[in-house]
Amino acid sequence: MSNSTQVSYFKLAAYFDTGVFKYFYFMIVMSLYMLIVCANFLLIVVICMNRSLHEPMYLFLCSLFVNELFGSTGLFPFLLVQILSDFHTVSAPFCFLQIFCVYTYVCVEFANLAVMSYDRYLAICYPLQYNTRMTSNKVAVLIVSVWLFSVLEVVVIMSLSVPLQLCGNMIQKVFCDNYSIVKLACFDTTVNNIYGIVFTLTGLFGLIILILYSYMRILNVCYSGSKQTRQKAVSTCTPHLLSLLNFSFGGFFEVTQGRFNMNHLPIMLRIFLSLYWLTCQPLFNPVMYGLKMSKIRNICRNLAFGKRM
Repeated sequence: MSNSTQVSYFKLAAYFDTGVFKYFYFMIVMSLYMLIVCANFLLIVVICMNRSLHEPMYLFLCSLFVNELFGSTGLFPFLLVQILSDFHTVSAPFCFLQIFCVYTYVCVEFANLAVMSYDRYLAICYPLQYNTRMTSNKVAVLIVSVWLFSVLEVVVIMSLSVPLQLCGNMIQKVFCDNYSIVKLACFDTTVNNIYGIVFTLTGLFGLIILILYSYMRILNVCYSGSKQTRQKAVSTCTPHLLSLLNFSFGGFFEVTQGRFNMNHLPIMLRIFLSLYWLTCQPLFNPVMYGLKMSKIRNICRNLAFGKRM
């Protein structure tokens, strides 16, 4: 396809012939997906059905778990179909739909984690004023803002990518990716690149500044506060920090692989790195928060043994 054209489908070139092993890979991916769905859905139900968990921290967690389900559903069913298929193609409309789901998941995930860092900052630095500073109305506004901001950002990105005239239809990944499509454009994509820079400087850096500011204040309070304050900070911030680091590592892998030539790496490793933050994060969060948050852990234990709460 050397001439400009409106592509009707894309080929996913990262897949390779696995022979009879495709059924083995299918079972692994299916098991992983079911585990993610069950773990996140269980914690959503636990938080929604227990009034003792209707606190800002747990409501932000509920938003996070809903996003894990959303992002996983945008990826895993597609992967399962492609693993069993002999022809790894996807229609253009479905490809852009997957891009919308995946990019919205990524934006919501990071924005939600940033808001959670702000919540932890208020809880640790202003414990006596926390309930007046983080009201139920403010929690609702923050959660809605996280989702609306993320959807708006992705819609703008896609409004610039969908009309592009492409000179190819080969995507070097196992799922649809906006940057891969932009690289196929026949004409100048300066507008797309400028928007990417502006989005990074405003949206991403703004959230990073919020996270850094929150944790600088938390560290300052821990340094000058009592042992009890430090213990509270460690117990409530550890899961969030681990989740943030895990997501950041996944994003680093994805950006590095997209911007640099990684053909010297084994194909299985490249596939793993591209899928890391879309698979490990939805599994990591419910396990981490389920184990670290004593309220969630105790309620889940009571449910498992049939005790009344």
